[in-house]
Amino acid sequence: MPFLLKPAGKDYLWGGQRLRADFGKESVLNPLAETWECSTHPDGPSLVESGAFAGMTLKEVLKEHPEYLGTHPLCNYTKEQLAAGELPVLIKFIDAKKDLSVQVHPDDEYARTHENGSRGKTEMWYVLDAAKDSSLVYGFSQDMEREQLKKSIEDGTIGEYLQKIPVHKNDTFYIEAGTVHAIGAGCLMAEIQENSNLTYRMYDYDRQDKYGKKRPLHIERALEAVKLDKSTPPGQPQRVLNYHRGCATELLCRCRYFQVERMLFNTEQCRQLLEYHTDSTSFQVLLCIDGCGIMLKDGAGELQFFKGDCIFVPAGMDGIRIHGKGKMLKVVC
Repeated sequence: MPFLLKPAGKDYLWGGQRLRADFGKESVLNPLAETWECSTHPDGPSLVESGAFAGMTLKEVLKEHPEYLGTHPLCNYTKEQLAAGELPVLIKFIDAKKDLSVQVHPDDEYARTHENGSRGKTEMWYVLDAAKDSSLVYGFSQDMEREQLKKSIEDGTIGEYLQKIPVHKNDTFYIEAGTVHAIGAGCLMAEIQENSNLTYRMYDYDRQDKYGKKRPLHIERALEAVKLDKSTPPGQPQRVLNYHRGCATELLCRCRYFQVERMLFNTEQCRQLLEYHTDSTSFQVLLCIDGCGIMLKDGAGELQFFKGDCIFVPAGMDGIRIHGKGKMLKVVC
């Protein structure tokens, strides 16, 4: 049976309260900046919340059942990673009440060499909601020299060289490793990324945390990992809806690490349950971003889900049917 996941929370200083208000997240953290909905990363592992594996971490389940990942992820794993139960992706909700730091993530090669064999971090954002005039940082507005960038960080003028992009609900942004970026205040996001927590903070507006300390910067490594060329402004991809009985899907992003689609399901009027399955090549993660429903599996019972829930569906599952009305992000590797 597919199973629900319980997220790990993060109380970064820029967070707000919308993950509680909009998605019903329960946490003692204040603010609640991020919830790591589907994660095997040691900095924020997800727990299984339903079914036979309830109470276990997702990593423990995958360690016992590597076949749940599917054949495609397994081809790209080492024996050590398989034994450890690692998932290739990490999926989050992000509530940016304030601006995030200006930062960059390393690519796989740099991370492997300089971060003890870790993965790099390429990611994508899907905008769930955005306040009026919200924006984000995406790359540089001009070609940069390394020393020029370093000086701009030191004297606080880096903002003059950053490319700011307006943000609207339902926008999608693909952030390749090495691209300087920052989520702006007022953005509510879903993030799908490589399974990595490597962030090199370049500039943080001289802010202090709740203990009165400035958060550490990682300038030297950021200067080594960042792409210095002017970035082409990101355009929104042309989306094409593919209609099926009770469901419509559209591709949001496809890269070497993951594929993300948006599913709009509604079985109220078609009077027929939505047939659903996963093939043997990959697991799927369903992140419910609106509505609610029931998932039924032949001979295994039912699973209720609501807005904000995250469902892990092992590879090679059939006989699944969905009833309800809502929207989901479907992540496949």
